[in-house]
Amino acid sequence: MTGLSSSPVAEGTRGRPGLGPRAAAVLVFGASAAVLVVEIVALRLLAPYLGLTLETSTMVIGIALTAIALGSWLGGRVADQVDPLRLLAPALGVSGAVVALTPAVLRGVAEWARPLLILVAALTILVPGALLSAVTPLVTKVRLTSLAETGTVVGRLSGVGTAGSIAGTVLTGFVLLSRLPVSGILFGLGALLVVASVVTGRRLRGRSGAAPALALVLTAGGLAASAAPGGCDVETRYHCADVVADPAREGGRTLVLDGVRHSYVDADDPAHLEFTYVKAVASVADAAFPEGRPLTAHHLGGGGLTLPRYLAATRPGTRSAVSEIDDGVVRIDRERLGLRPQPGIDVRTEDGRLGLKRLDTDSLDLVVGDAFGGVSVPWHLTTVEALTEVRRALAPHGLYVVNLIDHGEQAFAKAELATLHTVFAHVALLGEPVDIGLARTGAPVGGNLVAVASDRPVDLSAIQKALDARGTGWRTVTGKPLTTWTADAPVLTDDYAPVDQLLQPYAAQRGR
Repeated sequence: MTGLSSSPVAEGTRGRPGLGPRAAAVLVFGASAAVLVVEIVALRLLAPYLGLTLETSTMVIGIALTAIALGSWLGGRVADQVDPLRLLAPALGVSGAVVALTPAVLRGVAEWARPLLILVAALTILVPGALLSAVTPLVTKVRLTSLAETGTVVGRLSGVGTAGSIAGTVLTGFVLLSRLPVSGILFGLGALLVVASVVTGRRLRGRSGAAPALALVLTAGGLAASAAPGGCDVETRYHCADVVADPAREGGRTLVLDGVRHSYVDADDPAHLEFTYVKAVASVADAAFPEGRPLTAHHLGGGGLTLPRYLAATRPGTRSAVSEIDDGVVRIDRERLGLRPQPGIDVRTEDGRLGLKRLDTDSLDLVVGDAFGGVSVPWHLTTVEALTEVRRALAPHGLYVVNLIDHGEQAFAKAELATLHTVFAHVALLGEPVDIGLARTGAPVGGNLVAVASDRPVDLSAIQKALDARGTGWRTVTGKPLTTWTADAPVLTDDYAPVDQLLQPYAAQRGR
């Protein structure tokens, strides 16, 4: 009678250094965690250059999964042909060196060879991801000394690897990104992997000849990261942030998030408005409500608090609540823009959609939508369900004013206007004549548009007068011309809101 025996899988493994169960678990756990750290941090590193969009996230996740699949397959194949103990230390060391160099390489390529950015980004994720993913099959091969324990060993190490991936995800998302710069995270991870390579090499083979070379790579990576272009003044949970002083205005500061100008602030003069879209929102508020009357307002997105401060200055007694998801931006407002807390402006660190749900019904005069992730309005703030919450919170005379960005065919902006039409009785659009279908010649350029929605008629002539007084050059459109402009655009819902696919960003435009 014949069958599978429980004899050793590889007789040649007897007498050589090996991995105990704890050391094997540590290696698999750490390598799996490192893959997820690299994946999540790569999204933050690329956001200033590719935008924080669904496409960017999908690309990075796809590359990471490719790396995991490739590393697992090749690692298992090579482990059957070469002594796995010879490969563990090099896999850790090379991946550590690549990870440590990644911030400097990507930022340098983004500044000086932008067409190569996606290719280089793919390699900086694929190479360490594949090498680290190969650790699990290599370790599994070492630990499989008998066919009788195959299921136990494979199952245990698979579970440990999954636990490592979970730990890497949680640690990065909840701890590392809120406390360390992206370059510091990757350099630190690279250093840990190199140290692990040295320790593993000495334990398994009694030497680690690559240690001096790896130390040199780490030193070069640290120096290059500190000198590489594209660094941030501040890295927040969600953004790479810079504050740029205005040489023409003493108190003027521009808040730049992920390479895009998000807010202009004059700490000495809150009534000063710089960006055209901000002037448009202010023009709507000025025209729609009696001059000087205090308002009750809610702002979806805080940025530099330009509009809350404007309302407080021009309408004393106004109460503005601000939903700003990024507490790092709130700190920048206070520490870098010089915006001191003031009565009537309540800034809350929260998601805008969740902030809407706690608002009292019929309690607001004005809701301002100015929340952005990269160059896109977060999709969950664009839907019928979200707008229904806005309408519920507004008093019958209240207004919803929202800043939109789109280019080209402006498919997203048209879809959002169509969605507004399904929720509110009256909708108008403000923008450059060529962008809102009022100019007979010229192709749409795109950029900022401002939509106004309410359940009461709005005096568009008064808004136009306010726009003209500020020299914006913008016009207003409503009624049939606006319906014609939106054409058959889809209505966005929580079940279907392809905002990132509809949006056409304009890469050459760096401001708002």
